[in-house]
Amino acid sequence: MTVSISDLDLLHRFEPILRFTRGEPFFPMDVEPYIQVSSLWAQRPDEPAQLLVKKGELNFERLASPYPDEFGAAHFLKAAEPLLPAEMASYNLRQTYNSQSAYNIFHPTRGRLARVGYASRFIDAVFSITLLARGRVPGDLAAGAALLYARMREQQAAYTYHGRVVRENGWTVLQYWFFYSFDNWRSGFFGANDHEADWEMISIYLAEREITGEITPAWVAYAAHDYHGDDLRRRWDDPELETLGEHPVVYVGAGSHASYYSSGEYITEIELPFLAPLVRLVDEVQKFWRDRLRQYQNDDPQAESQQFSNIFRVPFVDYARGDGVCIGPGLANTWGTPRLLNPPPRWLSLYHGLWGLYAHDPMLGEDAPAGPMFNRDGTARRAWYDPVGWAGLDKVVPPDEMLGKVLAEQTAIRERQVVLNKSVEEKSHALQSLGIQSAAIRNQPHLTTLYTEHQQQIEQLGQAVNTVRAQIATDQALLEALGSYAEQLRAGDQGPARAHIRRALRPASAERLRASRLAEIWAAASVGLMLIILVILLYFGQHYRVIGLVAMITVVTFIEASFRGRLISLVTSVTIGLAVVATLVLLYEFFWPIVVTAVLVAGAYILWENLRELWH
Repeated sequence: MTVSISDLDLLHRFEPILRFTRGEPFFPMDVEPYIQVSSLWAQRPDEPAQLLVKKGELNFERLASPYPDEFGAAHFLKAAEPLLPAEMASYNLRQTYNSQSAYNIFHPTRGRLARVGYASRFIDAVFSITLLARGRVPGDLAAGAALLYARMREQQAAYTYHGRVVRENGWTVLQYWFFYSFDNWRSGFFGANDHEADWEMISIYLAEREITGEITPAWVAYAAHDYHGDDLRRRWDDPELETLGEHPVVYVGAGSHASYYSSGEYITEIELPFLAPLVRLVDEVQKFWRDRLRQYQNDDPQAESQQFSNIFRVPFVDYARGDGVCIGPGLANTWGTPRLLNPPPRWLSLYHGLWGLYAHDPMLGEDAPAGPMFNRDGTARRAWYDPVGWAGLDKVVPPDEMLGKVLAEQTAIRERQVVLNKSVEEKSHALQSLGIQSAAIRNQPHLTTLYTEHQQQIEQLGQAVNTVRAQIATDQALLEALGSYAEQLRAGDQGPARAHIRRALRPASAERLRASRLAEIWAAASVGLMLIILVILLYFGQHYRVIGLVAMITVVTFIEASFRGRLISLVTSVTIGLAVVATLVLLYEFFWPIVVTAVLVAGAYILWENLRELWH
């Protein structure tokens, strides 16, 4: 199928506006110049990487050529080269003394470790140690990639997206794929990883009116880290979604290029594979605490869900301030001609490898991503083959079709109730017949076997009648709810815009961002200091191990509570804890006297209640 002009017009009509953070060196570009400066490599198990196509010789046609290989082999592109020490020094000097670059220098606010608890900082230390021991992108590769991107910009200065239009389940989906030549989240913005090349995407979901043919935007979904399903999307009338006319505004994470709805600084948690079981356990405990016990720190369960952090994930800050370069229609930096992906070009559908350096990272964070159609392991990417289900919209009906679907559902339920009522009537008659027969043979000893069979049939048939009647009652309640919902739709009320969100992406609050310089220093040094003190206690203070450990934990807990303004909460928790311990000690020391007393009190209470009832 050839992309029609109408599809291209739709892409232009709803083009997003991207707002970047000051200091961001990489922006969306056409993928072709990147391919032209890349080489293609094959990495086979236990072998050095082998060059397949040299730089300057790679193009779309050669990238789409079949490269059969053995199981376990990885194909990858390589564009940038690390700078030599002298080149790196020269690059840093130019960045420092270039006035334009100085204006664009990124300045972090408060340290990320001061924003999270001690357990999270300890897991972060584990992450830092693993980064030294596993595959990683060289730090000076980011500088080399920035210089390469600047040279490509000289040849083709336009900002470009890769557009795709999909029609699925009554929705018209506009996908905007953004290709970045490098992701410097770790080296540039104190994030989790660096990797060569980056594919990001947002989707806009359009609804078409049957009568007028008018197309209106209904939902948007922004790709951001590990979020998926319902949490990805926002309804077009959601106050969190910022728009300029028909153009949604996207706040892009510095270096990570994740997409957000609001400007701010986001606490993002990265999961380490070997801690996955502990992560799942803590998630389940937190879910039970929130969903079953209904324990919230405020009156908004959705806001509360964002406050819970898993201590076994590594916290990082994703800066999406929107104070840097802005790209979009009507702005100084506008979109160039998009590269269309309908139908999928051969270079996209036939190349299953990585779009940048293969860093041999067992955690995958430093390895380049695969293209829009595939995951790193070669499997199909859901955002491509099922864009509606990817955003959790597979259960949502387009607005213009909703009332008709509700009325059709009511009709189906009424028809089912007719069948169920007839079934109840038949089963009730049969049940009454069995009751009459059972009553007649109840006192006939020679019909004992028949009576027993009748009783079993009565029990089974009674349960069946009860089940059907329960279904009828449920259907009746559902009919009433559907009727109310139909009236709501007729009045133009679509319901709460955020009812579907379970884990909201929200920037850190101003209160969470505040931290003194002393608190930041403590957060950065606390884990290392505790490890050093622990070694000293184990090797040089063997006679004071217990006292030393207790003192160390007490001091750390007190300092943490002081910096976070939780001294009162700490005192309350300690008091409750001591009370629980004292209670357990008393139970242990006076177990049998307590049991005897409790039995006597219970007996006296029951005696009093029974006698009081008799007197009345």
